[in-house]
Amino acid sequence: MEADFCSLTDTEELQSFITHSERTKTLFEEIRASISSNVEGERSFWRPVLPWGGVFSIRAGRRAIASTPLYVEISLKNTCTIDGFLMLLYVILRDNHSFAREVALFLGKRFVQHFLYLMDSCDYTTVKMLWIWDRMSKRQYRSEIHHAALEIDLFGNEHENFTKNLENLMSTVQESWCSNWSCPSRFQEHLLKTICIRPPHEFPDKGLIQRSLDEFFCPRLQLCQELQCEGLREFSTRLFCHGPPPFVILNMQMWSSEELELSYLPYHLELSQQRYSLEGATLFSRDDHHYSAVFQMDGCWLHYDGLRTDNLVLLREPPALLLLSSLVYIRNTHK
Repeated sequence: MEADFCSLTDTEELQSFITHSERTKTLFEEIRASISSNVEGERSFWRPVLPWGGVFSIRAGRRAIASTPLYVEISLKNTCTIDGFLMLLYVILRDNHSFAREVALFLGKRFVQHFLYLMDSCDYTTVKMLWIWDRMSKRQYRSEIHHAALEIDLFGNEHENFTKNLENLMSTVQESWCSNWSCPSRFQEHLLKTICIRPPHEFPDKGLIQRSLDEFFCPRLQLCQELQCEGLREFSTRLFCHGPPPFVILNMQMWSSEELELSYLPYHLELSQQRYSLEGATLFSRDDHHYSAVFQMDGCWLHYDGLRTDNLVLLREPPALLLLSSLVYIRNTHK
């Protein structure tokens, strides 16, 4: 975290950002109750959830006075690159209580606790600031001073702003050996922090996505790419560095809209000897360069879009004219 900012994980400052009001229900429970009591009609949640952007006020205290130059509020722009995933992360953690402990091993126990607390308190701008200050590098966003306000612009790619900042939650490793003893780099170790799958080379008999995922993890042989080496490189099975994660995010940006439709996605995938179930997805509008998200709750699909006034609505059919950016699957557990 940059020295110009105060950290939300500092014990001295935490209570400055969090109110102490007690809620009888979590946000998750309120959304669930809204689904069960909803009647045909608009079918939207009764109040906005994670609106686009936000303004974060800074208390005029020691930290604010010491900052150079002085600013007293932070204005957020183009937050859709983190909003959809923050919504999905919240739903996953609230709907699968054991996952919070697993995610805390990578993101930190204090981060997970305060993230859930702020979401349940509907303090959405602080939720975004928590992610920006705690998880992101300043190199990942643009910022500039306008009068007494700092403007942070998150315009870009959601996988750069969110998925790559999940530490080693989804990290995988694959080893390879070249058959040529004179190869300048005979043994190699290939580490990846995200899962970006390509459309399969051949039409599969068990589903496009499962086949692509198998190709990503399975052993293979290919010509060595080292300079002046004509050997054959053998790749081992790709493995998760820290065991099968509680959820996986599949980067689907290499797929065309013709290859995938939301209504035909597989509900289950086999991965690393575990069964994963579809939890949600993020969607991209090429015309507006805008991200939104869909997720399941109690057998219903909801569409979250921070730009809408009614930004959380029940779906009757998949959103039209939107490209699939990512798929989110959760590891099956006995609840």
